[in-house]
Amino acid sequence: MHRFYLAPENCRGDSLHLDEREAHHARHVLRLKPGDFATVLDGAGSEFLGAVVNTEKKSVTLAVKEKKSTPVPPCPASLLIAMPRGKIIEDIIQKATELGVRRIVPLLTERVVAQLDREGAEAKRNKWQQVAIEAIKQCGSPWLPRVETPVALKEFLAQGGLPELTLVGSLQTKRVHPHKVLAAFSSQHGRPPHSAGLWIGPEGDFTLAELQAIEAAGAQPVTLGKLTLRVETAAIYGLSFLNYELQRD
Repeated sequence: MHRFYLAPENCRGDSLHLDEREAHHARHVLRLKPGDFATVLDGAGSEFLGAVVNTEKKSVTLAVKEKKSTPVPPCPASLLIAMPRGKIIEDIIQKATELGVRRIVPLLTERVVAQLDREGAEAKRNKWQQVAIEAIKQCGSPWLPRVETPVALKEFLAQGGLPELTLVGSLQTKRVHPHKVLAAFSSQHGRPPHSAGLWIGPEGDFTLAELQAIEAAGAQPVTLGKLTLRVETAAIYGLSFLNYELQRD
């Protein structure tokens, strides 16, 4: 079954009209024709089974045959990650989406090489959001994560609104296994956290001052194993742990 994405505001009524980008893929790559079935995801928990009614030059129309809604995950996870070099961030966004993350915040820290102006940062964000869209189409997730505009660490911390429980992958000596942090939280509150976040630093890790600021905001330093991991490996490792521990059915 082929999957497409359509924003929630365009998923009302009994007919769905794919936008130009998705319609081009449906017509010229997949060669869908009237009578074929496809799935449309709105990224907000709903999945539509539709039958192709007609195909035009810049649009494809599907008649909705069935709608399925998926409840909000019990503990939405955020990835707060220092921007790595090159296009590695795109792989991270793809894998994070597959692991069910709901929010991705690229951070500009002292040891991050890339420095973006406002226009360049927004262009990157739009490109990365499309990476997340392609990822939910591939894996079938009904929830599209929000990829935010790259932001300086200090500015992000000043905004507040962090997840209830946050872990920071640390190379410092004062760190514990993440399972111990979750166990301590559950023991203290009598329940799992309502939201969770994972901080991942750049190559060379966060500076000591940055790590202290992150910890002051409530993050718990955790170990991600005995080996020094690359940024993308650390992100996948940490998110896999959160997914396993907090998103069980």
